[in-house]
Amino acid sequence: MKLLILFIVLNIVNVVVQTFKSLATVKCGKGVASIVNAVAFGIYTVVLVYMNCDLTLWQKVIVVALTNLVGVYIVKLIEEKMRKDKLWKIECTCRSGRTQDLHETLENCGISHNYIENVGQNSIFNIYSNTQKESQNIKDILKFYGVKYFVSESKIL
Repeated sequence: MKLLILFIVLNIVNVVVQTFKSLATVKCGKGVASIVNAVAFGIYTVVLVYMNCDLTLWQKVIVVALTNLVGVYIVKLIEEKMRKDKLWKIECTCRSGRTQDLHETLENCGISHNYIENVGQNSIFNIYSNTQKESQNIKDILKFYGVKYFVSESKIL
């Protein structure tokens, strides 16, 4: 029983560190990515040694599968919670006849925007979103009005 618990704990630690390693490799600098990678493979070596322990194959399979399922989910959940909201700019065009309706809907929802009327048969809207929730509201509004749009993310200067 102690062996099984140790195997579970080692696999949880391994999954969390390996998932963090993947994120760090993409999002962090060379130094942090190198350190996290070194730690991850050190822990992985210990897990590999314990793969040869006296547990049955099915116990090992179930532990590895469940710890990956739970561990990756938890790390991704933490990553999402830590992600800062960014400013997004949504540009779209709508038929000139619907300009006032779209403008009033955005105004009533407190969504920051500006627009240029009568560019050909369309109006051009620049809409700004500060949060993920606001982005979803904007998406729903634009879908309702059937307008085409594209989104760009603000960059840190």
